Amino acid sequence: MSRFFYNDRKQLVDDAIEGVIVSSPWRNLTRLDIDPAIRVVARSDWDKSKVAIISGGGSGHEPAHVGFVGKGMLTAAVCGDLFASPSVEAILNAIVAVTGDRGCLLIVKNYTGDRLNFGLAAERARYFGLKVEMVIVADDIALPDNKQPRGIAGTVLVHKVAGYAAEQGRSLGEVRALAQRACDSVFSLGVAMQTCNMPGNEELTRIKPGSVELGLGIHGEPGVTTVNTRNSREIIDILVGHLQQKTGTEARLVMLINNLGGVSALEMAQLTKELAHSGLRDQIDFLVGPAALVSALDMKGFSLSAMVLDDAITEALQAEVQTSGWQPMVIFAPMLVQTLRLVEERVDAEPSENDRVSALLSAATQTLEAQENRLNALDARVGDGDTGSTFARGAQEIARLHSRHALPLNDTAALLQTIGERLATVMGGSSGVLMSIFFTAAGQKIADGQPLAEALIFGLGQMKHYGGAQPGDRTLIDALEPALGALKAKGLEAAAQAAAKGADATAEMLQASAGRSSYLSSDNLQGVKDPGAVAVAEVFAALAGKRKAG
Repeated sequence: MSRFFYNDRKQLVDDAIEGVIVSSPWRNLTRLDIDPAIRVVARSDWDKSKVAIISGGGSGHEPAHVGFVGKGMLTAAVCGDLFASPSVEAILNAIVAVTGDRGCLLIVKNYTGDRLNFGLAAERARYFGLKVEMVIVADDIALPDNKQPRGIAGTVLVHKVAGYAAEQGRSLGEVRALAQRACDSVFSLGVAMQTCNMPGNEELTRIKPGSVELGLGIHGEPGVTTVNTRNSREIIDILVGHLQQKTGTEARLVMLINNLGGVSALEMAQLTKELAHSGLRDQIDFLVGPAALVSALDMKGFSLSAMVLDDAITEALQAEVQTSGWQPMVIFAPMLVQTLRLVEERVDAEPSENDRVSALLSAATQTLEAQENRLNALDARVGDGDTGSTFARGAQEIARLHSRHALPLNDTAALLQTIGERLATVMGGSSGVLMSIFFTAAGQKIADGQPLAEALIFGLGQMKHYGGAQPGDRTLIDALEPALGALKAKGLEAAAQAAAKGADATAEMLQASAGRSSYLSSDNLQGVKDPGAVAVAEVFAALAGKRKAG
């Protein structure tokens, strides 16, 4: 089954080109209508008065290459099918369409098909009297002894340098020389934990769980070595070590952090942080990314490119462009941190002892810790699988304070407010806030002279008010509300029975109106108890058992 959205596989590249053109923020792109089999995207504002910069290759590497067409970068991009070089005819027609008396420069990634097709097109264009030069980007250092290194994400930096030189009105020779200097100054290395998939093909699972491939090609070619870790810091250190062997330890660098297509923004930010603390940190002057610049469809991986800077290259990289794919280069500096005084409201209560309360508190916290895996398993069926861990975190914090004799056990109002304060801090998410509201509101009512059961019922009311859930909505309230009603009327054993009955009833509730379960169908909910309600029932059962034993 395909992992991709598309209408017609044969039209996928053409449809994507149209999508890029109509969404261009500068409205400066056009598709050249030459032949249905020829896909060329060019600047609509081009007048042939300067050296043209042309690149291209197989599609599937978006935003490369169409995303870099625009003022300050490429004049035109020639698009092949997915991972396939464009034809000689397509490249030749692109050259003829945008090249004036100043000539054009072809920027080609070092793959056999691209070199041959762009090379032959260049020779034919010269036959027509056009001035054509070519540079080949070979920035991949995965195979150090390979005489033909691949061209990967560093190609974008070459696009930027060459596009700047052309925009300045420099001659073809000067543009080519600066582009070649950029080619010689950039080194790249990639890694992936999952290879890419082709639209319409079965999902590939070549890379074993827990490992990554180092030096994976941008068309899914196997990596050079397998590394048995997925730890972000360890992987960045490996890449940095290889890159530094090429750049040396003194060179000033711009680092490009490239998403190969399937890595989340959160992970890319984490990887950038690791790079900022890596062995290259003292050499980095600028960053480009993190972003997808030369992707590989949906590959779960990334690459780093290091370009050695000089004044001319730095000036070229800093210049503004009008393209959708380029990410402006930013000055690298340590994270700014502003120290402020913590704003918090702490319960001012002296620790005290009460053997009966201590036993009940221990029973509750131990129960929630013991139920962690069971509650997580229940929640995995109806939510995001962390209810047990969330409640266990809260229980562990209260147990920690209890073991240090830091709780006001003999002051019920202060105890409930202290528990509420800590749960809001350590539990996280909506559960922590709701439980904090419950205990804090109940503690305030006890301080006003209300009996415990009535105070807890008030706390429940506040929880329902702010959380929005009601009985029947398939939440912990379905166990907590009947338990507190029974506690007030008949005592703790009746409360435990009511809580268990309420939790059991949630298994037959086929529609949730609150929480993550509200997004699920009745088929997913049938027969599964709400994990929050189960947690409440287990705590009341433990409290009743401890009370009876005592």
